[in-house]
Amino acid sequence: DMEVENLSGGQRQRAWIAMTLAQQTDIILLDEPTTYLDVTHQIEVLDLLYKLNQEKNRTIVMVLHDINLACRYATNIIALVNKGIYAQGKPKDILSIKLVQDVFQLNCEIIEDPIYGTPMCIPYGNKR
Repeated sequence: DMEVENLSGGQRQRAWIAMTLAQQTDIILLDEPTTYLDVTHQIEVLDLLYKLNQEKNRTIVMVLHDINLACRYATNIIALVNKGIYAQGKPKDILSIKLVQDVFQLNCEIIEDPIYGTPMCIPYGNKR
């Protein structure tokens, strides 16, 4: 019999998410649910959460540091700086070069995701 503590980081993360979903609450709070997961499992988890939101009308609030995945899946984003709200709203309304510079201290271009039509951040450093 396997305990959650004996699992790999990614397996543990998926087990915690499964246990959270099994509680069948109206609101689900998740703190970085995709941490430790490879990109395949990140998309799998976010697709599942999106489906729960759309089909089961569950409200999902999560901390997600991947700005592109946040823009793809979220209907509303809150960008925080120094524990305060910098901006909030629909991804297409708030994501900008200035927001990324102010929040992440990162230079970027913002383009439209060619598949989903959501804003997409293309970061760059000094190599450009």
